[in-house]
Amino acid sequence: MCPGLTRFCGEIDMKIGFEIHQQLDTKKLFCSSPSDLRDDKAEFEVLRRLRPTQSELGVVDDAAMKEFLKGKSFVYQGYNDSICLVELDEEPPRGPNEDAVEAALTIALLLNARVVDEIHFMRKLVIDGSNTSGFQRTAVIAFDGYLDTEEGRIRIPTICLEEEACRKISGDDHTTTFSLDRLGIPLVEITTDPDIKSPRQARDAALKVGELLRATGRVKRGIGTIRQDVNVSIPGGARAEIKGVQDLNTIPRLIETEVERQQGLVEIRDRLVEQGIHASRITSEIYDLTEIFKNTESKVIKSQLKKGRVLGVRLRGFAGLLGGGLLGREIAQSVKVHAGVRGIFHSDELPAYGITEEDVSAVHTALGTGEGDAFVLVAEKEGKARKALEAVLGRARLALKGVLEETRMARDTKTEYMRPLPGAARMYPETDILPYVVSEELLTRLRANLPETYEEKETRFAKNYNVGRELSGTIVRKGYAPLFEELAGVVKTLPLTTVASIILDSSKHFMAQWIMPDDFRQVIIAVDEGRISKEAIPKILEAVKSGKTVDEAISEGLGGGVDLESLVDRLIAEKADFIKEKGEFAVKPIMGLVMKEARGRVDGKKVNDVVKKKIEEFLGK
Repeated sequence: MCPGLTRFCGEIDMKIGFEIHQQLDTKKLFCSSPSDLRDDKAEFEVLRRLRPTQSELGVVDDAAMKEFLKGKSFVYQGYNDSICLVELDEEPPRGPNEDAVEAALTIALLLNARVVDEIHFMRKLVIDGSNTSGFQRTAVIAFDGYLDTEEGRIRIPTICLEEEACRKISGDDHTTTFSLDRLGIPLVEITTDPDIKSPRQARDAALKVGELLRATGRVKRGIGTIRQDVNVSIPGGARAEIKGVQDLNTIPRLIETEVERQQGLVEIRDRLVEQGIHASRITSEIYDLTEIFKNTESKVIKSQLKKGRVLGVRLRGFAGLLGGGLLGREIAQSVKVHAGVRGIFHSDELPAYGITEEDVSAVHTALGTGEGDAFVLVAEKEGKARKALEAVLGRARLALKGVLEETRMARDTKTEYMRPLPGAARMYPETDILPYVVSEELLTRLRANLPETYEEKETRFAKNYNVGRELSGTIVRKGYAPLFEELAGVVKTLPLTTVASIILDSSKHFMAQWIMPDDFRQVIIAVDEGRISKEAIPKILEAVKSGKTVDEAISEGLGGGVDLESLVDRLIAEKADFIKEKGEFAVKPIMGLVMKEARGRVDGKKVNDVVKKKIEEFLGK
């Protein structure tokens, strides 16, 4: 059983898998444009609308059709010096970037996968505007891989190389604006089988894959460069794909809440079935209830009546099922996505929002509801309100199926509905790119140069550098292994555990890119040579941050030497009575005074030795 997750480990035969999408640190996949994101003002804009097409089997994907029916337009922003005609879909793609292919194949080999003989790109239909072409190019590069974890082996059926989508800048109900700077960045997609047995194993597996990816040194780092999609289902439920998982530590709780959501929807389905509710009883009549609310005190409805009407629908047998934050929220999210309406009212939450008991009674009468029935109201422009209530009725009918196969977006530790789960009908062949032959010579070279994994590097550090496993693990996982190894090769007297600790203590300077590795190396060498103490490092780094060189910081006294013996002699003379009273217990207070005046310019151990020696001499020992 998993501590903290006992309700879910072993008690529910859940199925968990994930997809990890990692950006590669190369030029773009199908052109020579740089893969850097920009925040300066765009130099041009292009306006487009996208339409769905049939797959190679003559089928139009349902998710793509729903996106098209929203009737949205898309604006694409770009730069003259970093965006080309390939990103604009005005020029055919070139062959896949060699560096990206080699990086992806290296990742596949580290995951024990079988590499394909030829890489064939396909088109995956995407008309949410995130690709100018209306599709994403993707190719399987390897299959039958695996990842071993403490809770068992996780199979990896496919590893794909694909192009990243545009970066969303802004959007409303009618138009979405994207930046083209991200479009075409090479992306590796790693898909697991549903072999994961617990929420904790899901987190640990995602962490392990992330470490393996970073070990290659060929992937991008930072927020948004790696994304985890978690797939969850339970017996009697259906697969939900949770997108946008950034923080690995939220994965266990996300899975828990998804399991709870699916269990709740299954219970609602069973209750509806027990009551004899079926789809035909959920009629399509939409009622105009504006007259009931013409004198309402509800500020929300009053503001909407200035431009719209109040419409409502009856839901047979749904009384008591819309409250509690599950089905009511599911319906509201469906309305938001499919109709662009952000608020509905349902009878389980009324009276509230200024809607009185008399209003509720009048609505029940107008709709002809009976005992056990519920209703939903929408206050909006009439056309939009009708579209919203059609979405309400559609989602209510789907409640009879229980859990739906759908894509959901992670919001902290909960999820929101995005769209139906895409089907295979959105895939068709890419005719503009020739097959890429993976030669045996290439694979032999890549196998001979596979990078160390984090675990292998930790073991080597602990053995070769006599650095504890925990400390070496922190150095490796925070990305400081190359810097540590470089410093280990130049220091002569400084213990390597001290070097590792100094690196970690100075990490804020590296993360903010205030200090370059060459400057830091000079500081460590100065400590190693005894020119400065390690206590002086923070002040020196602050000086370098302000624009000084390391040599200037040292020469100006920020890290310069101090006449330690003279300083100690003076302080002992000043504190003679105190020392006579305290005896050897005066060592620590006097040492504190020395360190305060030296301002970190001398090593603490050296200060302790000198102070102790001088006080013993003073006391006549």
